Amino acid sequence: MHASTPKNKTAAAWLALIFGQLGLHRIYLFGMKDLWAWVHPLIAAIGWWGVHRVQLYGQDDQVAWLLIPLLGFTLAATSITAIYYGLMPTEKWNATYNAAAPGTASGNTNWLTIGAVVFALLFGAVTLMSSIAFSFQRYFEYQVEEARKISQ
Repeated sequence: MHASTPKNKTAAAWLALIFGQLGLHRIYLFGMKDLWAWVHPLIAAIGWWGVHRVQLYGQDDQVAWLLIPLLGFTLAATSITAIYYGLMPTEKWNATYNAAAPGTASGNTNWLTIGAVVFALLFGAVTLMSSIAFSFQRYFEYQVEEARKISQ
């Protein structure tokens, strides 16, 4: 199922945090044939397209309102993935990703792993809350505009 080279928990956590929107953590763990590794950049690209639309058309672009949260939720999800990887017990990590070498030290937790977890928690919380706030703000602004149109 997995390659015979031991997979490092710290590397996987940092890959998920920094390059999660590109799916590199999935490629590292599961290889190039992993479907989810290719879904991450697709969804993130759609979200970045929403950011580009805001730059082109301004904040009133309703398509951007739908697209931007996709980027935020993708970044939040990969931050949660980094936390999950970083906090996984060594035995479970080795059983899942290093089945060929269950006693390897690459599944151990160290300070770099904890650093990835801390930064992922910070970045993920900010990203998730920003995406939710943006979505609700735009939704309620749209409702107010529709109510004005109806009352006129």
